[in-house]
Amino acid sequence: MNLKEAIKEARNTERKFKQTFDIIINLKNIDLKRPENRIKTDVNLPKGLGKPSKIGLIVDALASETVGLENVIVIKRDELIKLDKKKIKKLCSEVKMFLAEAPLMPLVGKHMGQVLAPKGMMPKPIPTTLKDLKGPIAKFTNDVKINVTKSPTAQAPLGTVDMSDEDIEINAKAVINAVSAALPRGKEQIKSLLIKTTMGKPVRVSKW
Repeated sequence: MNLKEAIKEARNTERKFKQTFDIIINLKNIDLKRPENRIKTDVNLPKGLGKPSKIGLIVDALASETVGLENVIVIKRDELIKLDKKKIKKLCSEVKMFLAEAPLMPLVGKHMGQVLAPKGMMPKPIPTTLKDLKGPIAKFTNDVKINVTKSPTAQAPLGTVDMSDEDIEINAKAVINAVSAALPRGKEQIKSLLIKTTMGKPVRVSKW
């Protein structure tokens, strides 16, 4: 079945909570012991994730630009240096990712690195010259991480079940294209592709 048909079939699993569509891409003929074959990339979903995601924003010079921003947890420089491991872990459970002013990155590494690095949540640096943070936050809110380092499988959320089949399909194609572009032989190295909801059974896609 093609991608759109698989999305329709996967949608049939109803639950009392809002489920998320996921894509699972199994790879073949890839030696992950070689660092150059590992995939670590962010994919921007054109149609978004269907729900607001919080961003952790670590700032100093840009503190005044954070007023009125939605879906962010602002951490100022003086707050950063007071964080303990318990508070950092709590922040990790509340946010999708962190952004930090570039000059603050060494300080972030010193005070938060032990917790963030193993989780793959070290902040993305942003320049202190930004005058409007809404654009970068909107972009990063809709980014998903693709991380293929130990197992030859790429997995990512595609959005919630209240999004249309068409929007989920567009997001799925964005992920497939990004993974294909990162593979030495492109789509030839995709062994199988599955679509599922949070609690649903995986549906195999034969054409994409």
